[in-house]
Amino acid sequence: MRVLGTAGHVDHGKSTLIRRLTGIDPDRLPEEQARAMTIDLGFAWLPLPNGELLGIIDVPGHRDFIGNMLAGVGGIDAVLFVIAADEGVMPQTLEHLAILDLLDLRHGLIALTKTDLVHDADWLELIQTDIREHFARTSLAASPILPVSASNGAGIPTLLDQLVALTPVPRPDLGLPRLAVDRIFTISGFGTVVTGTLLGGALQVGDSIVLQPTGQKGRIRGLQTYQQQVPTALPGSRVAVNLSGIDRGAIKRGDVVTLPDLYPPTQRVDAHLQYLPTARAVLKHDAQVKLYVGAAETVARVRLLAEDVIEPGMTSWVQLELERPITVSAGDRFILRRPSPAQTIGGGVILDAQPQQRWRRYQPTVIAALHMRLSGTLPERLALAAQALSQPETLRRTLGLSEVDFAQALGAAQDQNLVACFGDGSLLSMEPWNSLRARLLTTLARYHATFPLRSGMPREELRSQLKLTSAELSVYLEQLPEVVSQTDQLRLQTHTVVFDYAQTKLIQQLLQRLAGDFAALPSFVEAESLVSADVLYALIDQGQLVRLCDDVLLTESRYAELVAAIGEHIDVRGSITVAELRDQLAASRKLAVAVLEHLDAVGVTKRQGDGRVRR
Repeated sequence: MRVLGTAGHVDHGKSTLIRRLTGIDPDRLPEEQARAMTIDLGFAWLPLPNGELLGIIDVPGHRDFIGNMLAGVGGIDAVLFVIAADEGVMPQTLEHLAILDLLDLRHGLIALTKTDLVHDADWLELIQTDIREHFARTSLAASPILPVSASNGAGIPTLLDQLVALTPVPRPDLGLPRLAVDRIFTISGFGTVVTGTLLGGALQVGDSIVLQPTGQKGRIRGLQTYQQQVPTALPGSRVAVNLSGIDRGAIKRGDVVTLPDLYPPTQRVDAHLQYLPTARAVLKHDAQVKLYVGAAETVARVRLLAEDVIEPGMTSWVQLELERPITVSAGDRFILRRPSPAQTIGGGVILDAQPQQRWRRYQPTVIAALHMRLSGTLPERLALAAQALSQPETLRRTLGLSEVDFAQALGAAQDQNLVACFGDGSLLSMEPWNSLRARLLTTLARYHATFPLRSGMPREELRSQLKLTSAELSVYLEQLPEVVSQTDQLRLQTHTVVFDYAQTKLIQQLLQRLAGDFAALPSFVEAESLVSADVLYALIDQGQLVRLCDDVLLTESRYAELVAAIGEHIDVRGSITVAELRDQLAASRKLAVAVLEHLDAVGVTKRQGDGRVRR
């Protein structure tokens, strides 16, 4: 399915030609009928000779209703540009042409209407020459000129044949549906109905939807395409959506019907701007303009990122700060108009619908990134979108790619070493990954240099310094074989704790004292004063010493012997009490309590009455 839009100066016969082609009068408003002038968008459809249904949006040609015209052409596939043979190119002809060129619309036909009023062949030839000259440097330069008359039917069969041959690239089904609302009304017994051109994916009856940018939730009660009830509406078609759960008064033209979690609203976009040569003045930083994108209209301020001012005819990089939220996607085309005096001054393409921040001006890295978004290959743009750890589906949605195209782009990006792929499937551009990897390894190396006797850096301390979530750190560590994870500590694989000669002598003294009578064991404080805190904690980290409680230390071998002896006692007598252990150790009650409470804590024993039994 395709959608055709009209364009052209007021009173050049757009609506009359549509009536002749379809039998449908697109001028639906009483005021339009009374004034014989299109004021708002009109809609019709045409069964083509090849059996295809062609949706048609008829737009007003008067300059006072240019906003309505812009709401209609945002989602069209092709244009039927109407120019009256008795008048030729007029002011709104040129403004509509400039708008369509800014929208990069490349499929069109030029209908030279009212030929029945012109009987001078030289005049007709002159008009056509003038048209070709004006269209020559635009996206519609290749459009054929077809002389027609809606009054007597001359040229209509040829026009129909040309409409069949007008074959834009079909709208793809990306699984990312969105419908920009261009009309809202209520039908008795059915409720709220909105219409628009469906892009990005299919909608189905029963779908739960969200209306952006307000975030209101509803459900699709019914779908209609060209007055036919359908269970599924396909991308590229004109669709009427019967909504439940959302009142008509809560919906505005330009709102977007979509599925949850697909298109978050935004009040800031990065864009590439083409400033028209016909603009009457330079564009200054922070200038206020009207932004038109899809069917939405809002006031915006233009932040110039690369120039002091933009001269007529220039292109540049801008960030648009919006007065109210709208819902758009990267790749959408937009139009800018100056509010007063009203004039179309430019347009272009949205490069990033969710910029990370309000960019500072004249930043080479920002400009380079925007240039990549505009002109980069798909693998390069994928890598640019993956500056933070991202799931593939999120990146696919951001880039607006089909699953097949995304898979191909990802494969190419990996082949070109542009992105790193992690164990959970998440992706990160290679540049930030290399930077993060270097920071992580450097942080660990610095920690080892500062604390050479510690076996590793606390995991939480490293996470905090790198400003990562626990999940992110875990994902990254899977790709770092040079980092060893030990419970709650991390160390470089090359790091080992080495004691010098003096420290070794003191350690031997401590171990001798800890091998003596239980009644004469040194306390933790005494041990720390003998070998130093760093050495003592290193011995504990290595497992040479076991700290039973705040003040009790044992060597690893003596601890193992003690656990075995307690186990044997329990096996023979069924349990062991504090008093029994105290007597066996010939030590203080304090030590016996410390040993048993420690064994309870590590799951070797459990308390039962006055004694302990095996857990």
